[in-house]
Amino acid sequence: MVLAASRRMLARVLVAAAAALAVSCGSDDAPAPVVVGAGDSAESRVLAEVYAQALARTGIVTAVRPDLGGRADYLAVLDAAEVTLVGEHNGALLAALGADSEDGTVDKVTEALYGSLPPGLVVSDAADGTDLRPRVVLTDAAAGQYRIGSIDDLLPHCPAFTVAVAPVSGLLTLPAPAADIDGCEFAATLTLPDAGELRRALTEGRAQAGVLTGPAELMPGGGAGLTVLSDDEYALPAQNVLALVRKNVLGERQWEKLNYVAGELTTDELLTMVRRVRDDAADPAELARTWLDAHGL
Repeated sequence: MVLAASRRMLARVLVAAAAALAVSCGSDDAPAPVVVGAGDSAESRVLAEVYAQALARTGIVTAVRPDLGGRADYLAVLDAAEVTLVGEHNGALLAALGADSEDGTVDKVTEALYGSLPPGLVVSDAADGTDLRPRVVLTDAAAGQYRIGSIDDLLPHCPAFTVAVAPVSGLLTLPAPAADIDGCEFAATLTLPDAGELRRALTEGRAQAGVLTGPAELMPGGGAGLTVLSDDEYALPAQNVLALVRKNVLGERQWEKLNYVAGELTTDELLTMVRRVRDDAADPAELARTWLDAHGL
């Protein structure tokens, strides 16, 4: 009886030890997650969730590391290999690296970015369907008075106009050179804290033109009462979403998935998600999941 009991006890000990060893080995063998970084903006948080969940659907383990700060902060974390990728804009990243392009079109800006990246970093395809360039705006009355509907129409008036410049809340920040209009030198520049102040400067006549660092749809009240000038010649350089990635971390399936995301994402869809996070405190993870499902990604 004592011997049988001892054998049963020994068997339980061996089973427990084997289980513990299996857990230990499993933990040692489990791959580290691919960590996607997110800065402080609503757009950065949305893009991080879209990329992380898209990659997870290829079978790898992913995680999002939020609240990394501004561009300089999250690029430093990426450089330190604490995250694998972050969402960016081709034109803004090019300007942040101190480089520029021979012209502002999507292809030329992205090509210039390829040649300017630090060693160890690569980018996904640019999302051609996302146009996050700055928008040049006039009041409807001023646009009608001066017969201005495009940036080409604006150029002869630049020396006589004061321009107001303001950020668009919720988007990735834009380095100052990326908001310069090619061929336009204004008489004076007002730098304002937000899009609401820019609207007031225009309606009060303190400025005749405004430059927003992103689409006017994200202004309070949207673009009501304002004319957004067309920019078919890319006087303002391209700003398209892409992923900035550490080299030799992702496999072929993961790169295909990132490029599928680039092929599906549009300006309207991204702005809708950004607005939901910024204004309604919506969960970016849930928005990303819904978007990926809707596009079969």
